Amino acid sequence: MQEILSQSEIDSLLEALTTGKLNVEEIKHTTAPASSRPYDFRRPNKFSKEHLRSLEMLHQNFARLLTSFFSGYLRAAISVEVASVGQVIYEEFMRSIPSPTVLTIFECSPLEGVAIVETNNQVVFPLIDLMFGGPGTATDKTRELTDIEITVVRKLYDRVLEHLAAAWHDIYEIKPCITAIESNPRMQQLYSPNEVVALITLSVSIDDEPRGLMNLCIPFIVLEPVVSRLSVRQQFLRQSGGPKDDEIKWIKHWIGYSEVNMEVILGDTFITVNDFLQLQIDDVLVLSRKVDQDLEMHVEKELKFGVQAGRVNNNLAVQVVSLIEGVKEID
Repeated sequence: MQEILSQSEIDSLLEALTTGKLNVEEIKHTTAPASSRPYDFRRPNKFSKEHLRSLEMLHQNFARLLTSFFSGYLRAAISVEVASVGQVIYEEFMRSIPSPTVLTIFECSPLEGVAIVETNNQVVFPLIDLMFGGPGTATDKTRELTDIEITVVRKLYDRVLEHLAAAWHDIYEIKPCITAIESNPRMQQLYSPNEVVALITLSVSIDDEPRGLMNLCIPFIVLEPVVSRLSVRQQFLRQSGGPKDDEIKWIKHWIGYSEVNMEVILGDTFITVNDFLQLQIDDVLVLSRKVDQDLEMHVEKELKFGVQAGRVNNNLAVQVVSLIEGVKEID
């Protein structure tokens, strides 16, 4: 909280400065620095901390799905975990990845734009080796994929992106589709160098041995239509929102056994207190309602139906003849 100086304190401070009792240079050195932080306008923070936490939780589920898929599909002990989640500019991301590498470029229909999955050669070649029945060893040679290997990787990543869509299901329905697989990151100028991207880094281990990284790069302009859904509050509302069909069925079933109070108003009239005190059996009161008018039925003190009086066997009864939903309530 800032302290406000009184007029006498301000006069004393000015007097000390003019007489030399107070040194300005000493004030500069002793004054605590302002609580500020630098801001780079070339790298605006478009994702809040809450958005990044939501992306981390979202892709932890994606990592679990990949672990199950790779282990079953390739018949090997493969583990995928989220290593980090952050935001960088597109140029930094492209400079940080090795060359050659495997860049899987895909669309996220109906979202506009493309995203990238970058997979190190230390991960791709063991996966390819496992697909062809090998032990999953990595090659020491640094080379680009052959045409046959690209075809194999495309089929594998079609399945990987299916699990990405499943992980995103609770946030937004996407249909990933691979548009290209490239190996040279320097040639992929898909976005402006200063475009902010969400970078999700996944670590891949085979037989408990770390092999390399998978980087999922999603530009902000792709996520912009759904970024508001990444807040914790929105996720809670979605999770606790609309009931399922089975829940609606059971709710209707048990509501059917609930008891409600129903009252039929025959009519009303006004009498004096003296007349009320002198009422006897067989006295007749003239009500305001006519014989051909419907009576009012109130359900839990709310006007709901128009009814006609009658008798069923030896019991008094009413027949519902109209719906009169209104705001009139019983006092």
